[in-house]
Amino acid sequence: MKIVRIIARLNVGGPAIHVVLLSARLRGKGYETILVKGTEAGPEGNMLDFARELDVHPVVVPQLGREIRWWDDVVAFWKLLALIRRERPDIVHTHTAKAGMLGRVAAWLAGVPLVVHTFHGHVFQGYFSPGRTRLFVAIERWLAGRTHRLVAVSARVREEIVARGVGRTVPFHVVPVGLDLRRFADCDPQRGELRSELGLSAGTPLVGIVARLVPIKRHEVFLAAAAAVASRLPTCRFLVVGDGERRAALEGIARELGIADHVRFLGWRRDLDRIYADLDVAVLTSANEGSPVSLIEAMASGVPVVGSRVGGVPDVIDHGTTGFIVSPGDAAPVAAAVLRLLDDAELRRKMSAAARERALRLYGAERLVADIAALYREAGC
Repeated sequence: MKIVRIIARLNVGGPAIHVVLLSARLRGKGYETILVKGTEAGPEGNMLDFARELDVHPVVVPQLGREIRWWDDVVAFWKLLALIRRERPDIVHTHTAKAGMLGRVAAWLAGVPLVVHTFHGHVFQGYFSPGRTRLFVAIERWLAGRTHRLVAVSARVREEIVARGVGRTVPFHVVPVGLDLRRFADCDPQRGELRSELGLSAGTPLVGIVARLVPIKRHEVFLAAAAAVASRLPTCRFLVVGDGERRAALEGIARELGIADHVRFLGWRRDLDRIYADLDVAVLTSANEGSPVSLIEAMASGVPVVGSRVGGVPDVIDHGTTGFIVSPGDAAPVAAAVLRLLDDAELRRKMSAAARERALRLYGAERLVADIAALYREAGC
């Protein structure tokens, strides 16, 4: 069976990991994949090294990207249609909003036997104005009628999409994200290396956020919580891992809050297992989230987590067992949850063990590959 898998860009994050793993590991189940990607923007980074490690070599459509640029989008559409007609795949599987729109219309026009789209989240909250959001909802409703199977990465993401009238008449599966978590599960021997690199003592409390520095991640909430924690626990230090358009602004917020000496902006790091090995708490303060890969990786590393109650976050965190779920947009409950964990070593120990067990049981790569292969078979491919 031949698959054309389309994603707007392989920027650093969960969707890119997801499509590369599927492209590589479905080979063993009888599926040949042509992975098609667009162009990453600015400082958001990419996962091309990861793809090459797994012998995945994407076809690049330069005009395909995240932003709406009408001429580029038209060119990208015709290139996708030509590629699909040339390759005549059994399956076209699209990922993320822009690729889902252009790729599904092209696959529909080309008469592809099975068209699948995965929602790694949605853009119906926190991204656009109400008018623009209504337009995107209308587009997704129309696209659903030209799609044979829909997939969401969590039950709550599916519920939020269906609640807006998208996909009510189409088989709509929940397939949680799958990751290669082995290096995170085995990170304990690296404990202490990051503190040493940063010139911190072994007992320094470390709290971190791993996310693109973009508005939807609401890093300002993390920084406000960090200021509250630092006022109670001056020895605590905070790590911001990732890069993006807001870096300068966020560094300015840290200075305004008087915590510039407490916060380290580390940029993109490939050694995330080494970073998680030294974190006492991992935090995610997003206003919208599909499946929070950074929290899953932290949990696999044995780190208790604190996340905002949005999208797929409550599906990942078992509140009170592997971490805490807090109200979005409010720094006070984030700070309270972090302080509770830092003040109670026994609670951290119990949550560490529970977090690792849950992540490895629910979010492994082999489970993802098996689930998607089963979906294809059920659909007749």
